[in-house]
Amino acid sequence: MSTTRKVAIGLGIAGGALLAAWLLTGTRKRKTKEFLVRTAADISKTIRKPDKPAFPDESDASYI
Repeated sequence: MSTTRKVAIGLGIAGGALLAAWLLTGTRKRKTKEFLVRTAADISKTIRKPDKPAFPDESDASYI
């Protein structure tokens, strides 16, 4: 791995750590936590599939 790539990865990690530290201090901590909880709930609702009944209602089925 080249030195340039190592420096770029290091700067990315350091920048992420600084952003996390800034978001989790003071009044932003509460707002950030609420945002993450709300976003996680929205994502889980989107991913969750609707429940299908185990035995579908076949009252309209045609038999031969």
